[in-house]
This record gives sequence, C-alpha cells and structure tokens, in this order.
Amino acid sequence: MKRAVTDPGPAHARLAPTWTLFYKETLRFGKVWLQTIAAPLITTILYLVVFGHALGGHIAVYPGVSYTAFIVPGLMMMSILQNAFANSSSSLIQAKVTGNIVFLLLSPLSPTEIYIAMVAASVLRGALVGIAILALALLYLRIPLLHPLWIVVFTILGAGGMGSLGLIAGLWAEKFDQIAGFQNFIIMPLTFLAGVFYSVQSLPGVWQHLSLFNPFFYIIDGFRYGFFADSDVSVWTCLGVSIVFAGVTGLFAWHLLDRGYKLRQ
Repeated sequence: MKRAVTDPGPAHARLAPTWTLFYKETLRFGKVWLQTIAAPLITTILYLVVFGHALGGHIAVYPGVSYTAFIVPGLMMMSILQNAFANSSSSLIQAKVTGNIVFLLLSPLSPTEIYIAMVAASVLRGALVGIAILALALLYLRIPLLHPLWIVVFTILGAGGMGSLGLIAGLWAEKFDQIAGFQNFIIMPLTFLAGVFYSVQSLPGVWQHLSLFNPFFYIIDGFRYGFFADSDVSVWTCLGVSIVFAGVTGLFAWHLLDRGYKLRQ
C-alpha cells in the first residue's frame, strides 16, 4: 500500500515567504508586549478614568449612552491607528539604522509580498490592542455591539491604512527622530482632533467643517457606528472615505517599495 504524499502545491509555496515575514513581524512586537500591548492599554485606562469620571455626569452625546461608554470606541480606534502606524514604521527604521534591511533586500520577497506581510502584522497589532481595551472596558461598562461587522471592517481599513502610512514614514525617515516627529506632529494631532472625546456636531461651524477634512474622523465615526448604530455622518460616507484613505496610502507605500525608495542607498 502506497503512503499518501502531501503536495504543498504552488499556492502554498507562493504564500510561504509572505507568511515567514509576517511571522517575523508578529514575533518582533510580541516579544516586547509590555511596550506594544500593555502600554497602550494603561494609557487608555488613564483616559477613561480622567475623562470618564470628570465629564461622565455632565455630557450626553447619544440617547441612552453614557459619556464614558461613548469615548471607549474612540479610544480603541485611536490606539489601533497609532499602534498600526508604529508597528510598520518602527520595523523599517530599525532595519535601516541597524543595517538589517540588507537581509530583506537579498531575500526573494517581492515588494507586494513585503507590503502584505508588514501591513498584515500592523493590522494584527492594532486589532490586539483594540480587543484588549474592549475586554477591559466591558468589565465595568455596558457597551453595545450592535453591528460587529462594521467594527471589523473599520478596524481593518483603519489599521491597514495606518500600517501603509507607517511604511511610507519608515521609508522616508533616516533616523528615529524623524519617525517621532511624524507621530507627534501629524498622527497624534489628527487622531485627537477626530472626535475621540466629543461629537463633531457639538463644535462651532468652522471647526465642524475642518473636521470633515480629517480622514481619521470618518474611520472613528464609522467604527463607533458599529457599537451604537449612531454616527455624526452617514456610515456609508465613512466607509467610502476609509476605503480611499487605505487605498491611496497602500498604493503609495507599494510604489515606494517597488522603487526601493531609500532602501538601496
């Protein structure tokens, strides 16, 4: 009787390099989980304690939803976005500064495979941080999950777009200070001004209109819709803007990788 031979097939062989790099990237942030997972969780707890207890009894945004519950999705998505960006940007800049980027360049990985693996790892890190925050919040808050599919969709689009933006920043930067500047002067302000702690409907007219130019606002607003079935703008508008954001950053990041921008110097 002949023993059956398992043939991995061409599809398995094609996915192996991408999976290997993805696995390496997850190990990289997994080994420092106190910094990559626990630290954002503690920061979110502090936001909940300070803003929730200070303003919880004075502000009501959606009917039947406490202010503390209202800010939980915003804090979740803010952490998802920031951590997805940090994952891909820090990975690239560390490889460039230490010289380890040569091993990636000498590998048989194509730009598409590198892009998929690194962005997928960024999405995973962001999702893990979001899940940890939600699990903690559910211990003492009643937070509905009315449309979980929307939650998943905006998590993938938001984290994927920020993972791509992290690749762009990592390719452009030549030292760690430039990544820190990108985070402090672009990512942090845009996330804080995207309706994390407030509804944009409560802002004066000029600031409301300015908020509509912030793509992070649509990602957070659509994500919040998944919890409360309520949002400041149409969830379909949020979806469209989020797709455009993820698509534009993704195509640009892939284009830079394909050119080898600041990788072969």
